[in-house]
Amino acid sequence: QVQLVESGGGLAQPGGSLRLSCEASGTIFSIDAMRWYRQAPEKQRELVAALSSSGTTRYADSVKGRFTISRDNAKKTMYLQMNSLKPEDTAIYYCNGDIRPTISIRSLGYWGQGTQVTVSS
Repeated sequence: QVQLVESGGGLAQPGGSLRLSCEASGTIFSIDAMRWYRQAPEKQRELVAALSSSGTTRYADSVKGRFTISRDNAKKTMYLQMNSLKPEDTAIYYCNGDIRPTISIRSLGYWGQGTQVTVSS
């Protein structure tokens, strides 16, 4: 019932920018923590950025100062602004959220389908 859908991925040149979006749909009571992960070919999935419902953020060292996580509660959407992109940022990016459906008394974990980001000249 609850779904997360990413968008905004694509091809960018080194030094360029992209903004990823993750929209939650379905009958939702509340959204708690939201996160962005990424996974490069033949590498482990890693946490890129996290945002709590109270606004606390944390970032992987590799993206600090370049990426910014944010959310629009009214639109039920989370964003990842990616600046000064590097080839090593190339990966599939996934959004992840702790979401309570209206029919549930507790939050559950949900994943988006992923969106490809390729940084190359």
